[in-house]
Amino acid sequence: MQIAKVLGTVVSTHKSQNLTGVKLLLVQFIDEKGQELPQYEVAGDVVGAGISEWVLVTRGSAARKEQGQENRPMDAMVVGIIDTVNVANRCIYSKKNAN
Repeated sequence: MQIAKVLGTVVSTHKSQNLTGVKLLLVQFIDEKGQELPQYEVAGDVVGAGISEWVLVTRGSAARKEQGQENRPMDAMVVGIIDTVNVANRCIYSKKNAN
């Protein structure tokens, strides 16, 4: 899994039937210092994440297996909304204190 920040939503009215009901988000990956990386991804969201929230993103075959949807053509899936991230006894993110 990787940590990412939700930047926005992606709307696609014409898509695979297997993606029906899956919200699509544009996410930017975060490093261990809490800095935004230059990598972006469109990820499916089944947990209801919102703009600016930090999330857990699973990629590859694990994304396709979420909720038994093995035929879902997804490379990335948001599987959790992060409350806090602590590294070396230092909080680098707290949802409670986020702007």
